[in-house]
Amino acid sequence: MEFNDFPLKTYDKIRYCDTDRQGHVNNSNFATFLETGRTELLYLYNEEPLHDDDGTFVIARQELNLIAEIRWPGTVEIGTTVSKIGNSSIGLYQRLFQNQKLVAEANTVIVHVDIESKKSKVLSDKSREILNRFVREN
Repeated sequence: MEFNDFPLKTYDKIRYCDTDRQGHVNNSNFATFLETGRTELLYLYNEEPLHDDDGTFVIARQELNLIAEIRWPGTVEIGTTVSKIGNSSIGLYQRLFQNQKLVAEANTVIVHVDIESKKSKVLSDKSREILNRFVREN
């Protein structure tokens, strides 16, 4: 899947402070770039979050494959798609690119939880409807 194939596309600017002594972006920043793509879907789509008023989203699992290094200066392009919608969970598939080159990919499971009980909470029909717009095969 190339960047333009993703239903949700965004980017982050690489900052000098993101680099390590070898001159490439520190591995820990890859997770931050993925977060940018996730939050645009979960919290900013239609300018309202997809969680219920008494709910929130937490990461249950994330598998990140580092494929190539990212270098400063420049940007990282972030492609995000919904790979699965469960009762209370959302599967996301994401890829990171720099200069049209694939640098990382990730599979993440996000769970909708009740703020007070911290237990999983069924996704609303409205959230499912919105999430279905972003489902693609990877």
